[in-house]
Amino acid sequence: MTTLPPTESLGVLEACWRFLVLGVVQGLTEFLPISSTAHLKVVPVLLGWGDPGVAVTAVIQLGSIAAVIGFFREDLKQVIQASWQAWRAQRWETPEARLGQAILWGTLPILVAGLGIKLFVPDFDQSPLRSLTSIGIVSIVMGLLLGLAERWGSRRRVLGDVELRDGWLVGLAQTLALIPGVSRSGSTLTAALFDGWKRSEAARFSFLLGIPAISLAGLVELKDAFSQPAAGGALPLLVGIASSAVVSWLAIAWLLRFLQNHSTWWFVGYRVFFGLGVILWAARSIA
Repeated sequence: MTTLPPTESLGVLEACWRFLVLGVVQGLTEFLPISSTAHLKVVPVLLGWGDPGVAVTAVIQLGSIAAVIGFFREDLKQVIQASWQAWRAQRWETPEARLGQAILWGTLPILVAGLGIKLFVPDFDQSPLRSLTSIGIVSIVMGLLLGLAERWGSRRRVLGDVELRDGWLVGLAQTLALIPGVSRSGSTLTAALFDGWKRSEAARFSFLLGIPAISLAGLVELKDAFSQPAAGGALPLLVGIASSAVVSWLAIAWLLRFLQNHSTWWFVGYRVFFGLGVILWAARSIA
């Protein structure tokens, strides 16, 4: 699958337009349980632009992380202060301190797995897992798992009930997001619902847990993305980051309100139909 052509062959305005679209797609899909990676792969290919690649999509995620940090800035401030005090006293009793501990330990699985891929699978960008057929199948499977979690989850627990085991459980689920089509927010939301969390509280924990993971992914790929001809230089990427930040903020606010009074079945249905559509499209392309 081809990558985005160099900016020189497009013109600066065309390159900025493409990354503006990628940023909007990133912002809409990063925090909804429908897989931003899958959409950032499928949408530009559907538009005839080619696959933007792992490095470019990771950097565009910096806009999303800026949005989630800004949106939850008060929560993060409380978590950091409580964690520091708890570390000094070696007493992790407050909900904020336990949340900080859960976020820290929950980040380790994806950090180890991501580092392993970076070191030992240098051609992961060209992996069969990034094929359209694979993305379609994974989207359907994860959609069905979300449906099972919606059906069987007790939806009683809130963020104040967080424990260290929640960090490990949801953190392991977050590691699955290294597979295109899984959805980081989708896998963590599914795990939290299976664990008995209320929908909006599960989403809130998913957002907070994702801050270190998305930040590290974007920063690791930052140098490569700006140096690749396919990235089109700094300006288009900055446009993509800015658009993803604005749209991500709106998506976070909308999803938290939505899950207070609605189920996740809408996302289950979307994922199944999206996956089927991608598989059929891939089969037609091969034929």
